[in-house]
Amino acid sequence: MNKILDRTTKKYLLINGEKVETANYAPLYSPYSREQIADIAMADETLTKQAITAAYEAKDIIGEMPAYQRAQILEDVVKILTDRAEEAATIISTESAKPIVFARAEVARTIETYKFSAEEAKRIHGETIPFDAASGGVGRIGYTMKEPIGVIGAITPFNFPLNLVAHKVGPAIAAGNSIVLKPASQTPLSALFIAEVFEEAGLPAGVLNVVTGPGGVVGEAMVEDDRVKMVTFTGSPRVGIGISNKAGLKKTTLELGSNSALIIDKDVEIDEIIDRCVMGAFSNQGQVCISLQRVYVHEDRHDEFVEKFVAATKQLKMGDPLDSETYISSLITPGELERTLGWIEEAKQSNATILTGGEAQDGILEPTIITDADSCLKVSCHEAFAPIVVVNKVASVEEAVVLVNDSQFGLQAGIYTNNVKHALYAAKKLEVGGVMINDVPTYRVDQMPYGGLKDSGTGREGIKYAVEEMTELKLIVWNQG
Repeated sequence: MNKILDRTTKKYLLINGEKVETANYAPLYSPYSREQIADIAMADETLTKQAITAAYEAKDIIGEMPAYQRAQILEDVVKILTDRAEEAATIISTESAKPIVFARAEVARTIETYKFSAEEAKRIHGETIPFDAASGGVGRIGYTMKEPIGVIGAITPFNFPLNLVAHKVGPAIAAGNSIVLKPASQTPLSALFIAEVFEEAGLPAGVLNVVTGPGGVVGEAMVEDDRVKMVTFTGSPRVGIGISNKAGLKKTTLELGSNSALIIDKDVEIDEIIDRCVMGAFSNQGQVCISLQRVYVHEDRHDEFVEKFVAATKQLKMGDPLDSETYISSLITPGELERTLGWIEEAKQSNATILTGGEAQDGILEPTIITDADSCLKVSCHEAFAPIVVVNKVASVEEAVVLVNDSQFGLQAGIYTNNVKHALYAAKKLEVGGVMINDVPTYRVDQMPYGGLKDSGTGREGIKYAVEEMTELKLIVWNQG
């Protein structure tokens, strides 16, 4: 077994480049096999503040480092991670039960994300201001600068344990900030792994600190400490709203999920979109913020879509995440399985139709397609974060847009159509952060702006846009008079 996954090895905190022991350790279990993977250090408030101190003392080191050197460290991370890609994918798959085929894709995206970060490190710049455009500005010249904000507290989820860390750590280092990283309790190994990679790449001690432990302890300490100037969080609306309420004047970027929807117009060739819909709905067991959860199909194509969507879904292999043939594996915890089965039962009791799935096999939730589900049911109006899709029949694109918008969330939505007017109408009227035309809402590449409206959060990720969030604008004015 790889040393990273050696279950006899304790995993320590990483503070100021040193492995730090704690008084308490918690066993980490595989979501699939329920075997113990490792013992994970549980930080308390004192150790979290120690990590914040290390980041605070290192902020000037990384902040004053020339851009080309920050870029080179990130480029070296790319090289090391490329060499260790299969190791990284195995870690992801083991600790999260993400099927290895999707874990490998996540590693490939992570490599791109750090590459984009290296490139963005060399593009951070201000602009000149035409002061003589105002009568009071004659005789003056001015320009803006972008400066690092200092210590960033990063709190990441389990579903993309390597790439969503990269979306916080990559731009933070590109912009010259130090970081205290709190990974999800179920997926700390990926974070500790990438910290090891950064150390090998030459990142100065204290710039990246990894603190594992309860979110209510570690995250709370980050939010309340005045030395932390920004909190970037991906997770549930409940926790995100709590962070926002306590953050005060700290900057926050909050990515809080969705129940993403797809519109299928009447002129669409159904055979051409089925594979994308299956991927959008069921990759990583639906544990994706922009997973396809709601489908609104024009009544002329509804029956054909349902028949082919169900047939394709029934072909998906369930099982061991380390098997290259597996498409569906375990949800992240047994509690999540029980929750989703409860939601499905609620739908059944409300006379919704389970077209396929709806049960658990060997602890794995079958990919589930539901129709005739009322919009007030949990499977419709909340975020399932599971392989559950609700299919609805509509008479027009206009009706579908109204139904898509009838949600507390607004991260991304998609529309398949060959009608330009319908595409433009959806692009204008959908209340979301991103509209995917002729694709599922699950589409994302790592340089694009990513974020949502309503309860889906605030701010934008995507390296260039995250750098904007992680820098402060300073104005310089010269009086030549």
